[in-house]
Amino acid sequence: MSDALPPALPNVDLVAMLNAHRGGFDSSIGLAYTAATPDLVVAEVAVTPALLQPYGLVHGGIYCAIAETVASAGAAIDAMARGWSTVGLENSTAFVHAIRAGKIIATATPMQKGRRTQIWQVALRDEAGKLAATSRVRTLCLEPGAAIAGETVKVKP
Repeated sequence: MSDALPPALPNVDLVAMLNAHRGGFDSSIGLAYTAATPDLVVAEVAVTPALLQPYGLVHGGIYCAIAETVASAGAAIDAMARGWSTVGLENSTAFVHAIRAGKIIATATPMQKGRRTQIWQVALRDEAGKLAATSRVRTLCLEPGAAIAGETVKVKP
């Protein structure tokens, strides 16, 4: 797979674009993109008390949400080159090592980029680089004008 920018996105600062279009949830957990190409998306989240479960560990749903976000962003970069959008279809996350503090760093890379579906793998690590969780996320690519839950799919301002 190539790191070349899709033809419809020349000279676009993908990191700035992704950070500018973070959704409410992504912003509320403090997710920030640090790298983005058509074949790699990296983001980080600082661990705060709001992200912990009662044992003081990062809640498992946070890992799932971060994985869904970075994988969907990667799939969207590819789909945008065709004027399409993407939504998540499936997220399978396995927990390997607990995190209590510091940052979660998520790295997403494509396993398969099809015209209608994509599969991205995500490694979630602590600041020392120790693997905390792995995810596999499958997304659906939607043609322009596609509707979900009664509305056309588009980025909300």
